[in-house]
Amino acid sequence: MMRFMSGPTPVDPESQPWRCEARPELTGGRRIGVVLSHGFTGTPASIRPWGRHLGELGYAVRVPLLPGHGTRWQDLNRCRFEDWAGALLGEVDDLAGEVDALVVGGLSMGGSLSLHVASRRDVAGVVVVNPALATGRFDVKLLPVLKHVVPAFPGIANDIAKPGVSEYGYTRTPLKAIHSFMQAWPGITAALPQVTAPLLYFRSPQDHVVDGLTEPIVLGGVGSTDVTRIELPDSFHVATLDHDAPRIFAETAAFVARVTAPAAPGPDA
Repeated sequence: MMRFMSGPTPVDPESQPWRCEARPELTGGRRIGVVLSHGFTGTPASIRPWGRHLGELGYAVRVPLLPGHGTRWQDLNRCRFEDWAGALLGEVDDLAGEVDALVVGGLSMGGSLSLHVASRRDVAGVVVVNPALATGRFDVKLLPVLKHVVPAFPGIANDIAKPGVSEYGYTRTPLKAIHSFMQAWPGITAALPQVTAPLLYFRSPQDHVVDGLTEPIVLGGVGSTDVTRIELPDSFHVATLDHDAPRIFAETAAFVARVTAPAAPGPDA
């Protein structure tokens, strides 16, 4: 059950949820949906341009604001993994009832949540940008104790090479919340073989938030035989707002079009 029930309204328009409806006249008469999730301590601002690009192509797009985000970092400390996963599953289930096929994707924790969703729902494809399922940081081992002593660490938002860009994330990293996310990693990892939909994996080698331990876990663990990896050499962690963003948008659009295309008739059709 969601623990975050109320709180201040997000003050910046870019940090609020965003959506657009399907335009089947642009997608061959079929209604195609895409649900995109932002990352931990971030907001929809980090993925709005991504969503807008897909919306302009005729796809129904949902960019939710995850519980505890977009208000105060203290609100996020009252939320847990089940809250964020439940919110994204709800968005996927709602949109799935309106479209012929659906793709789920996300940035950072949003990518991890997308893999979680894809292991539990029938989706046409999964797109992840710098997802997190492991870390080599030593201080993470101390979180079970530190979270009861220190409410937050310095923030991880805005790891972006491109100047003058912001994802409107929190300036602090709430420890109870991040520990809950990390506690979910083994379960998400164990379920990766159930992710059989095509996977598009974007990775920034200059990522200062997520280290290199997650990539082999995901690419070696998913059940999908249709896996594409694309490197983002000119971007940091929040690549969806960075120099490589246009490539993310274009490659995602091509991926969505391919994996949601109707199956070709068989030889006996």
